[in-house]
Amino acid sequence: MTDDATTAAGATGTLGYEQARDELIEVVRRLEAGGTTLEESLALWERGEELAKVCRRWLEGARARLDAALAGPADSQDSGGGGTTAATKTATAAADNG
Repeated sequence: MTDDATTAAGATGTLGYEQARDELIEVVRRLEAGGTTLEESLALWERGEELAKVCRRWLEGARARLDAALAGPADSQDSGGGGTTAATKTATAAADNG
């Protein structure tokens, strides 16, 4: 593993979703382009796996937050707290498509 890859691997835990996704796209592009040594390819593959895990954790967290938000308005409705908002409808549609 190169020094850059080692440094980047250490920073994986602090990456936001978009940053991890963008770096993962770059890793895949480099792997698909070829021209790297076996050792470099393995390092890129390992980095890609780590980045995919970061993305997966972000998406799972977002799904949990969305599920919690969707559960909240239903509780309010049961106690006479109002109707379905446009934001709830949008969130529901996004969850159904996810």
